[in-house]
Amino acid sequence: MANIYNLFKFLEEKKGKPIPFKLKLIHAPETIEKEDLNVEGFLDLASTPISSLPDNLTVGGDLDLAFTPISSLPDNLTVGGNLFLYKTKISSLPDNLKVEGYLNLESTQITSLPDNLKVGGYLNLSFTPISSLPDNLTVKGNLYLTNTPISSLPYNLKVGGSLFLVKTPLAEKYSEEQIRKMIEEKGGKVKGTIHT
Repeated sequence: MANIYNLFKFLEEKKGKPIPFKLKLIHAPETIEKEDLNVEGFLDLASTPISSLPDNLTVGGDLDLAFTPISSLPDNLTVGGNLFLYKTKISSLPDNLKVEGYLNLESTQITSLPDNLKVGGYLNLSFTPISSLPDNLTVKGNLYLTNTPISSLPYNLKVGGSLFLVKTPLAEKYSEEQIRKMIEEKGGKVKGTIHT
């Protein structure tokens, strides 16, 4: 991969062709400039050695960080598509994270979510150690909490799709009807089915 970076560096010097952002991130993050921080389309960093991203990064499409050693996300990260963090070391998210599509945190070390988080697609927290959700959580798609230690739900939870609570303390203690009533009494709503 370093040879590819050197080739692009040569092309930049000789022909003015810019080095792709992905190569800068992996091989020369110190060369990233402000104009590099608006990435159009899909940024595929899955299974790379990437361990950090610059602040104020905007990705117009999907951002795939699955199977990377990254353990935290930068401030002011905006993802116009889906954000895949599957099997990363992520344990928390920045307060100002914006995700227009899906947010996949399955099999991560996530223990908390920022207040007032809004997710444009589904939110997958399955197989994580997360034990509580923030108030005012809004998920436009499905919310997956399968195999988590979730034992209660927050105030004003809004789920546009279905809620998956399979193999959680909450599902073992309450029926689907009781869970739906509990959500509605706290000002929230689940439009789809509640799976226990």
